Amino acid sequence: MSDAFTDHRGRPRVAVTGMGVKTPAGCDLDSFWETLLAGRSTAGPIQAFDHAAQSVHFACEVRDFDPEAYLGPKEARRLDRVTHLGFTAAMDALADAGELSVDPDRCAVMASTGIGGLSTLEDNCKAYFEKGPSRVSPFFVPMMMPNATAGVISMHLGWTGPALCIATACAAGTNAIGEGVRLIRDGSADVVLAGGTEFPITPITIAAFARMGALSSRRDAPERASRPFDNDRDGFVIAEGAGFFVLESLERAQARGARIHGEVAGYGRNSDAYHITAPSPGGVGAAACMQQAIDDSGLSPSDIGHVNAHGTSTELNDASESEAIHKVFGDAPPPVTSNKGSLGHMIAGAGAAEAIASLLAIRDGVVPPTAHLENIGDGIALDVVHGSPRTIGAKPVLSNSFGFGGHNATLVLIPSG
Repeated sequence: MSDAFTDHRGRPRVAVTGMGVKTPAGCDLDSFWETLLAGRSTAGPIQAFDHAAQSVHFACEVRDFDPEAYLGPKEARRLDRVTHLGFTAAMDALADAGELSVDPDRCAVMASTGIGGLSTLEDNCKAYFEKGPSRVSPFFVPMMMPNATAGVISMHLGWTGPALCIATACAAGTNAIGEGVRLIRDGSADVVLAGGTEFPITPITIAAFARMGALSSRRDAPERASRPFDNDRDGFVIAEGAGFFVLESLERAQARGARIHGEVAGYGRNSDAYHITAPSPGGVGAAACMQQAIDDSGLSPSDIGHVNAHGTSTELNDASESEAIHKVFGDAPPPVTSNKGSLGHMIAGAGAAEAIASLLAIRDGVVPPTAHLENIGDGIALDVVHGSPRTIGAKPVLSNSFGFGGHNATLVLIPSG
């Protein structure tokens, strides 16, 4: 392998040749990007179930989505919506990548989810307690298991390499991509489909997050409830969705004449080891994770053009992430944005979709605004892009994801060339 195809540590450079999304902002790349650039809200009254008894009645849902077009009606009925979203996003990414001409033994799937088939779990629990054991679906276990999406993707494609599920809560989509990068770098796979999917808009999930105080309760204006880094933020807006990458070595991608969206140049992951839901004080763990990703990329903090923040719109996360960014970048950090102002929080789907947004930002040289930011929060000394997109050029992007359990994951994405 020539030096042109290896990084500063002699490892294969990893190209992104396919991207696919199923999100509240859109189910194709153009619609998704247009919504983010416009800073449009996707929050509205919950349609997935009757929300009358809930204290929080709004979410960011995926509209105009037909899994049967990909799976057929029979198989679609036997899969949870979390797999519908993940499988279809992965198939779109694969189509976007073009003809791969792969050895199935050398192809891998890294499909993450925070929780798995929650709607199946809740529906079958209700059936059991109301009507008895005979009403539990025989497909209950394969529908709800977190690894279902990875399994279904591999079976449809006939890929016999590793098919793994990563469940690190809100960091899971970013972890899946990062671990996919590692498979390419160490020669374990030639092609990896990597991403995350989540369908958490269920009665018990909404009630549970609301009881924790994690969700925004802005009932009078749900369309403005997700407001990362704003002084009036009061919690995140839960969302469903999925995002997937096709990863392969830069050498392989160029040899087959693939369109290359960019490269994943750096990956960091660590643990706060502090609290099951709260970030470590001062963002210590997040800062170490960001620095690890930058070091892994061979770049320096001054090379980073903007930060795609985890930016959940919760009091603790936004303040902690701000402190972490300052620890890494000093007193003049690069521009920051959070896509969750438009998308809501897709849990495992979030990091993957935000990594896609990061590569689209590199492609167009434009940072999308953080929707609904009006007054920067106390103690948040960041240059948060808001109001309108900002043109900065095709510069490397650092993309953060942090999850309950103290899981931190960061990617550095760069233009290819």
